[in-house]
Amino acid sequence: MDERKLLEALHTAERLKDAVRHCYTSGGRRESVAEHSWRAALTAYLVSDEFPEADMNKVIKMCLIHDLGEAFTGDIPVFKKTAEDRAREEELLLSWTKSLPEPFASDMTALYREMAEMKTAEAKIYKAMDSLEAVIQHNESDIETWEPHEYELNRNYAYDRVEFSPYLKRLRAAIRAETEAKIEEASAREDGDGA
Repeated sequence: MDERKLLEALHTAERLKDAVRHCYTSGGRRESVAEHSWRAALTAYLVSDEFPEADMNKVIKMCLIHDLGEAFTGDIPVFKKTAEDRAREEELLLSWTKSLPEPFASDMTALYREMAEMKTAEAKIYKAMDSLEAVIQHNESDIETWEPHEYELNRNYAYDRVEFSPYLKRLRAAIRAETEAKIEEASAREDGDGA
């Protein structure tokens, strides 16, 4: 890639460092979209041995690029994002993607299409990593930052996205156990404060 085009692309992607998500880190600050994407990609790498049939390099690419549209729109939590929001984000993202030099314009466009169709093993694994990372991050954040509806969301989110994999079903169960322990601990503290 031409050096100037590379720098333009990286400057656009840098916006994700400042685009904050709904969730907080364990240190008490808002998580960035870039941090979420990085850890989803890291998770894909760390579970790659569980999916020998899949192209895990492709999955890692999907995780790295999946939220690039938020460089243009900012993050909208999944429970607030409308069809109109999704369409606008996709339009802005694909317009930017087409401006990239080849082979990246075609490659990224193909990856986004595959991710949207959710038919391949790679797309399913990427989507599971994206969703599970969000639940893990909520488990790591202070429960005081959770909205009331997030208790059930954290308990039940993404089960449909792991159904295709026995390993991911076990991972989701382990994450659920962390969620339940966090809620129970908070409830015990609350009961202790009220006594």
